Amino acid sequence: MMFKQTFDLFSKEIWITAVQVGTVWTNPQSIREIDREGTMMPTDIDHWITSLSYEDSLALCDENRIQTQTLFGEPVIVTEIKGDFAHVIIPSQPSKKDERGYPGWMPLAQIKKVKKQEWIKPQTAAVTIDKAWLEMFDAEKEMKLSYLTLLPVENIHHDRVEVITPLGNRFLSKEDVSIFPTKEGLSCGEAQDIVKSVERFVGLQYFWGGMSAFGYDCSGLAYAAHKANGYLIPRDAGDQAKAGVEVPLTDIKKGDLLFFAYKAGKGSIHHVGIYEGKGKMLHAPQTGKGVESTMIAGTKYEKELCAARRYAR
Repeated sequence: MMFKQTFDLFSKEIWITAVQVGTVWTNPQSIREIDREGTMMPTDIDHWITSLSYEDSLALCDENRIQTQTLFGEPVIVTEIKGDFAHVIIPSQPSKKDERGYPGWMPLAQIKKVKKQEWIKPQTAAVTIDKAWLEMFDAEKEMKLSYLTLLPVENIHHDRVEVITPLGNRFLSKEDVSIFPTKEGLSCGEAQDIVKSVERFVGLQYFWGGMSAFGYDCSGLAYAAHKANGYLIPRDAGDQAKAGVEVPLTDIKKGDLLFFAYKAGKGSIHHVGIYEGKGKMLHAPQTGKGVESTMIAGTKYEKELCAARRYAR
């Protein structure tokens, strides 16, 4: 399936993520005091993630606190508002948890309602570098945006692109974005482009639930690699292993997704990597480690490899 932004056809207004990265929580009680910089408006994702201890970060997974994340400008469907929090569905992140998209809770202050007719434009700008500065009219830097942030284009100037945001019109450097027709979606890349698009993140620290260049988890990295090349795939590894085209383990090729399961490959799927060719994969291993390129043979992954899927044409 091609990656396109999806909107409710019958709604005149839509909810949009209004922070650099919006973290989607299991419930409002999942948020701890140490998570304040990731839940306020505006956020400081850089400082929040780097300030967490190993134990603090691990608890996000072990205590089932975070579900996923959204990027600035990403539409969500609000299904319920309870105090200062909103229960949302993310249409651009397919999931077995809800046929409409990935569900979870966000601080209400981190999303803004906009008129759909003012938001949807013929062209969209995609951030193509790791992080790009969103600027005011006078070039003052306002917010650091993640790779693959998508925003509607208002105008294209000499060296900057004027984009529509839930905070008002802002600017991005023309060098930092790629502009594509909104109706057509991001152009589809080839298999080798899947790997190339995320090789830049080798060394980036793993972050549970991460969907941004501030920190990815294993399936978030796989999702981003495909999004960058115009493919919409499920958010979680278990769902990713059931979609796409099944590939025999004897016929895996560069760009395929490799899946790993407990009990020497016979149990439930817990990890996904991107095959690089020559027996290596690119993946985000676990809390405390960075994205890495690693040989599969001779590691625990060799015994746990259980399936492969292909999404690229």
